[in-house]
Amino acid sequence: MLQQPKMKPPSGEQLYNMFKSSGLLQKLLFTFAMIGIFRLGVHLPLYGIDNAMFSTLANANNLINFVDLFSGGALSKISILALGIGPYITSSIIMQLLAVIVPSLEKLQKEEGEAGRRKISQYTRIFTVAIAILQSFMFLSFLVKSENMLLPGINPIAFVISSTIILTAGSVFVMWLAELITERGVGNGGSLLIFIGILSRIPYYSKQIFEMYTTDHSLAPKIMLLLAIFFVTMVFIVIMQEAIRKVMIVNPKRQVGNKVYGGMSTFIPFKLNPGGVMPIIFAIAILYFPATVLGVLQQMNIFQGNNVQTIINRVAAVLNPSGATHYILYFILIVLLTFFYASIMPNMQPKEIATNLKKYGSSIPGIKPGKPTAEALDAILSKITFIGAIALGIIALIPSLATYLTKITVLQGIGATSLIIMVGVALDFINQIKTQLMAKNYETFLKE
Repeated sequence: MLQQPKMKPPSGEQLYNMFKSSGLLQKLLFTFAMIGIFRLGVHLPLYGIDNAMFSTLANANNLINFVDLFSGGALSKISILALGIGPYITSSIIMQLLAVIVPSLEKLQKEEGEAGRRKISQYTRIFTVAIAILQSFMFLSFLVKSENMLLPGINPIAFVISSTIILTAGSVFVMWLAELITERGVGNGGSLLIFIGILSRIPYYSKQIFEMYTTDHSLAPKIMLLLAIFFVTMVFIVIMQEAIRKVMIVNPKRQVGNKVYGGMSTFIPFKLNPGGVMPIIFAIAILYFPATVLGVLQQMNIFQGNNVQTIINRVAAVLNPSGATHYILYFILIVLLTFFYASIMPNMQPKEIATNLKKYGSSIPGIKPGKPTAEALDAILSKITFIGAIALGIIALIPSLATYLTKITVLQGIGATSLIIMVGVALDFINQIKTQLMAKNYETFLKE
């Protein structure tokens, strides 16, 4: 059996040279520049709103706090980027679901190549604009209906029209930044912007914990227990993100001249959590979009005094982020979306993998090539996806249960959702850097 040549790990100087020559430094600088522009936009306020009045309302509203966490504080500041990346994420969900249901879109995605993907991206952008207009109009209508929310002398109709245009443009701008980061930077742009938004709120939560401790020292054990649970949850998240199931593959031997190649045993790695953080992000988007709309309708009392308002109040209570039903729906959505993501990922298709293995003469030990291999892979993937989906759902609920048991709600906003996104995006970001450095290391090795 042939042995692979061993490569020496790069020294500090080699690593620095690889870092520069691979173009990674430029990509990182570009990514940080785009993030800096996004954070600057978060602090640019929308004219016409009494920020002090809205901050009072936001602090008392769990739904606004929940949504604000993923906008990086832009919503609570009534920024021109108040909608954040939300409309783009929601639009992406719609397009991915439609690509599975609508045959013409499925053909565009699978058979049209790069041209088809560009068309789907264009449709996603159009949906983003439509969703941003809807969300902007409802949010601004809610502000106009709220007492003393507008500054004196502001015309409500002109404010709603102009501000809808501004917020929609802000959402499109955030979408553009996310796409630029994905194309020219490092990591997934949308996930990174959500990650930065969550990270920006950590000092706020740290301040709240410190103030709680200084006010009542007897809460110290409960605070330490809660922080310990959050830390353990982060450890399990890392394990979940990095865990793989190895399927052994036997490669055929090939003789070229007097030398024999192949015959080595390799493996196909299948991730326990194939969707990464995307099932979490999509589950949030699916839950908070209707919850936001219903919350606005509830506050506006448009249907006051009839059965429609009663129904709105009941459904809004069900979808409220602090309610038990919200967490049940959240768990179910995570499980379903994990399976959905596994079903559309190219490296998780049993039939295609079996066909490729048969084409190159490789096989799984003890299993015949072709259909039996596809069935065996399908059984393996179904099991690991089920385990991964259930584990991801449980991990997502642990901090919320800890908050309920300790009765300390300071960290309720950050929760497991934010932890999973932060850890998942950070790991993906680091892995992409490692991948680019390793590729450059292989190039250097081959030249030697």
